[in-house]
Amino acid sequence: MESGSGKHDVTGVGTGEALTSALFAAAGAGMYAVDDQGTVIACNPWAEQLLGYEPGTLIGVDAHRALHSLDTETAAAPVQRPILQDVALGRRTSGDRAVLVRADGTPLQVWWTAAPLPASMGHGEGVVVVFHDATDQREREGRRAERYAHSETMREQAEYDLAEITWLGELTLAMTSTLDTDEALHRLVRQLVPRLADTALIDLAEGRGHRRAAGAHHTPDVLPAGRSDESLPEHPAHHAAITHVLQGGATQHLTDLASAAHEEADLLAVVEAHEALVVPLRLRTTTFGALTLTRAPASPPFNEADRVLAEEVARRISLGLDKTSLHAAQADIAATMQRALLTDLPDVTGIELAAHYQPAQHAAEVGGDWYDAFLLEDGDLAMVIGDVTGHDIQAASRMSELRNMLRALAVDRPDETPGQILRRLDTAQARLTLADSATAILTRLRQTADGAWQASWSVAGHPPPLLITADGTATHLTGAHAMLLGLRPTAERPTTHAPLPDGATFLLYT
Repeated sequence: MESGSGKHDVTGVGTGEALTSALFAAAGAGMYAVDDQGTVIACNPWAEQLLGYEPGTLIGVDAHRALHSLDTETAAAPVQRPILQDVALGRRTSGDRAVLVRADGTPLQVWWTAAPLPASMGHGEGVVVVFHDATDQREREGRRAERYAHSETMREQAEYDLAEITWLGELTLAMTSTLDTDEALHRLVRQLVPRLADTALIDLAEGRGHRRAAGAHHTPDVLPAGRSDESLPEHPAHHAAITHVLQGGATQHLTDLASAAHEEADLLAVVEAHEALVVPLRLRTTTFGALTLTRAPASPPFNEADRVLAEEVARRISLGLDKTSLHAAQADIAATMQRALLTDLPDVTGIELAAHYQPAQHAAEVGGDWYDAFLLEDGDLAMVIGDVTGHDIQAASRMSELRNMLRALAVDRPDETPGQILRRLDTAQARLTLADSATAILTRLRQTADGAWQASWSVAGHPPPLLITADGTATHLTGAHAMLLGLRPTAERPTTHAPLPDGATFLLYT
């Protein structure tokens, strides 16, 4: 048993040493040990392979001088203190960034673990080092860092693009939120400074010349109040550039403006303009004017990106000016048509007729309001006032249809009451879709045998007539009131009759 036991012990020890040697050789990591002088006393094949040494030649190498040289500025990874200097007596240490020097002098980036050798092994304060090639890992980290830097750059670019798009949207809103051209341009130039320029000016074509419509400077009160071109002379080069643009020319870039001294201070001198971009406000073949952007010597000069952005701003201004122009043209057409439909009042003995048409506000100068007065076959006077919903050319067009239809119905059956005529208009409107929604008052004035006047009327959703007597007393005539035209075509409409005192005023209004 003892013999068997002894044999078993010897075999176990031998097997353990062989296994340890095999593991040491095939560990997949470089390993080497140094004594207290820094001389390599053991290494595995991985260490020799990674460090570029022939088998057996790493033993005896002075690791302090050969492997841990400080002269590794060419290494891709940051140079740290040599590994062996980081091992304290009796402590294990490690690191993920270090450089070992290969046999051919090239750096090897490694991550490593080092531990002191036991003193019982007789090598003094020796150290064993396990290391792995970190080159691929460093390259991956570098690529990740590049991707991160690229993504940050892309993020910053996206934020800049979003801010620019938002800003351009605000410019568009400034141009489209009002139909008053000068007000829109004053809003817009205030948004151009100082983001795009130190000074922004807009000149609009007018006849054979141009007028200064808006201007802004990044410093308040630098530009004169009101129209600056009236108080300051124009810079000759700037005037020539605007003229060139208005005649169909492309964007003009004026440089070194500050060096052109003049006897009398011009506008560009007041704003200390060193250079300027004069950009056409043009859409298709129509040139509306010119946008001028200036920068002082302290500001960066205009570059190609500034020019592209300025032309995009000018395009948006031109779209706004085109919209305003189209709206004004449409309003002129509608107003002309509407005024053409306003009746010339007839001459009626014993009655003084008067009419007044006044838009309620500038934005509503066109719409479906109308009045009418005409004589019937029996000599009675028909008076009408009404309102078709809307403030555009369509409302004016439908108003004309409704007006003419009511005229025809009243003339066709002059013996009918105003309520009966309006009921027939209800039917016609429902069948022919003359208007979506409309109100009206139809009144008939008849002179009795004794020379007095009597009024009869019917109201379709309209404010009631007003009677003002000779002593100034005013009374609303609230009778004969019914719903809007077209709502219930078959419903009967009431008619109210009332005498008109001498000297009284019978007022219809909308």
